[in-house]
Amino acid sequence: MGKVKTSVYVDEELWREFKELALREGSEISKLLEEALMNYLINEVLRDIDDSEVPLWFEPLNVGGESSEKLLREMRDDREKRLLGQ
Repeated sequence: MGKVKTSVYVDEELWREFKELALREGSEISKLLEEALMNYLINEVLRDIDDSEVPLWFEPLNVGGESSEKLLREMRDDREKRLLGQ
């Protein structure tokens, strides 16, 4: 995949916080911005899918006595904290 250089106008405070997040994460600003754009596009595609027609056949897993729902929630919460720099 090729790269393109572009210019955009962004709220100064928002950009400063985004750059600080990249620094805390030890990541390049371009990489985080690409991830944010990718997540936005994925969410737009998923929003248009009619999931009522997608059959799901599975039973919840129990892993070491913990429910898979609880483990998944903990993983999502941990990821959210990392992304928010908490």
